[in-house]
Amino acid sequence: MKRNCFFPFLLLFMLVFGACSSQRSKVLQSPSTSSKPRTGTFGSIPNRKGSVSTSGTDYIARYKDIAIAEMNQFGIPASIKLAQALLESGNGNSYLAKEANNHFGIKCGGIWSGRSVSRPDDNPNDCFRVYDNPEQSFKDHSQFLLRKRYEKLFMLNKDDYRGWAKGLKEAGYATNPRYPDLLIDLIERYELYQYDRAERSYVAKEQREVKVEEIIEEKAAVEPEATTEEIKTAVAMVIHEVKATDTLFSISKRYNVSVEQLKQLNGLESDNLSIGQLLVITK
Repeated sequence: MKRNCFFPFLLLFMLVFGACSSQRSKVLQSPSTSSKPRTGTFGSIPNRKGSVSTSGTDYIARYKDIAIAEMNQFGIPASIKLAQALLESGNGNSYLAKEANNHFGIKCGGIWSGRSVSRPDDNPNDCFRVYDNPEQSFKDHSQFLLRKRYEKLFMLNKDDYRGWAKGLKEAGYATNPRYPDLLIDLIERYELYQYDRAERSYVAKEQREVKVEEIIEEKAAVEPEATTEEIKTAVAMVIHEVKATDTLFSISKRYNVSVEQLKQLNGLESDNLSIGQLLVITK
């Protein structure tokens, strides 16, 4: 009799325990209690290689050669250019990147005579450049950096990506105080520094610096520094800390970006988030 009473009780216990376990698996775990180390762009336990996304690696494979070529010509580290492109184009998934081949958000400015598209930015109908191909966007980005406010950066070694990342922020390229950290994280996560060593030209550093200095002086005479902001808005990014009630969908609605953009930009392979996880959102 005792044995017969035991089996129904055991069956009931298993059903209740199984249901609780199923519900518990859907709850966001705090990084401090999760049994699996959290990885990602800003995870408390850094794991650069573990947080790369397929979209990011494909993007790098496609544009690394043009980044290297621009580095060889002007001395802009290929790692810096690729990291900026990843950030500003959302791994090539932004509207401007897809529809205008514009991977750096370059505006029309007073000297642009090519095609353009209107998009809300600082103003409801800001004018952005439309390029025939993405390579033109990468080259135009180099031309944008050949301005007086960035000239000190070209005195740095081309493999000093940390110096370049900090210098860009100091020169006013970005408004977010963590912009250098974002670039450095991407460079180290995707090992972009390897392309800074892939110099294919034999132009001496001194000769390249003289050439760049001459270009900067010529551009300064044609394009007054006051027009800089008309050509490129300082990159504004938000760092969002995940709360218990957050989902990728709710975060996407809050910042008016797509769920796919959030996943691509932060190297997320699933919709799972952790409490305290930090997500970068480009505006």
